Amino acid sequence: MEGVYRFLLTTPRWWAINVFVLLAIPFCVFMGSWQLGRFEDRVESHRTAEEKVSEDQREAARPLAELLPVDKETSGQQATATGRYGKQLLVPDRELDGKRGYYVLTMLRTDDGKALPVVRGWLPGDADTAKAPAAPPGEVTVTGALQASESPGSDGVSAAGGLPAGQTGAISAASLVNVVPYDVYDAWVTLAEADAGMTAVPAKAPQDTGLDLKAFQNLGYTGEWFVFAGFVVFMWYRLLRREVEFAQDAELGLAAEPTSGPAESARTAESAESAGTAESAEPADEARDEPKASASPTA
Repeated sequence: MEGVYRFLLTTPRWWAINVFVLLAIPFCVFMGSWQLGRFEDRVESHRTAEEKVSEDQREAARPLAELLPVDKETSGQQATATGRYGKQLLVPDRELDGKRGYYVLTMLRTDDGKALPVVRGWLPGDADTAKAPAAPPGEVTVTGALQASESPGSDGVSAAGGLPAGQTGAISAASLVNVVPYDVYDAWVTLAEADAGMTAVPAKAPQDTGLDLKAFQNLGYTGEWFVFAGFVVFMWYRLLRREVEFAQDAELGLAAEPTSGPAESARTAESAESAGTAESAEPADEARDEPKASASPTA
């Protein structure tokens, strides 16, 4: 039986197949492990970011100017800003504790002339201007968690357009630039304590630090690489079994004759034709000889 498997080490074709398999399997395992490591890193980053948000809530607030621009380190930290409330907007389709509602967003105009978007709280149901409490008049100092500008279509942020006047889908300078008549900070603040009648909106972890689409893509790629490694082994086994079956049939004399080439076929046909001509000529010769044999005694 060992001779049946001799082709694994003696034929160039199987040398190439074996080398490919020996290289492909470790490569697939390595890539799958790397993608799995990326997924685990994102999970750990998400856990760290969530813990940081909780820790930032207990730290002392710092002036807004010291925390800008917003990055992964300053996002979630407590910030303070002083100014006067201006234009008020509603941010529809925002969930809180599994309930659908909307944010009440009011622009805080600071001394430098720019406006800071401030989420003063959350209300349940459809966005309704009549239900949203008016902002306090006069100069106010707000304290809340600093947040980076939102990107439409990510992390529950609506990307739908055509909202009614007085509403915005995302809280960002790019979304508000054509809605309010003044410059807007590329950041926003959610109050630590919501104004009367509303629920405070908790701070979110920075983007690209959680279980987002990229994280689950890494997990999907992990499965693909491991499946491909198994597929390589499966195909190698199938080819091996087929080759062994051919070898066993050859030992038993059951293998099909190899197909002859055109030149050999022509020679075979010519030989067969010559043989047929010779066979057809023999009876004619015998027929010519028979009268001579019978005429001899008469003479």
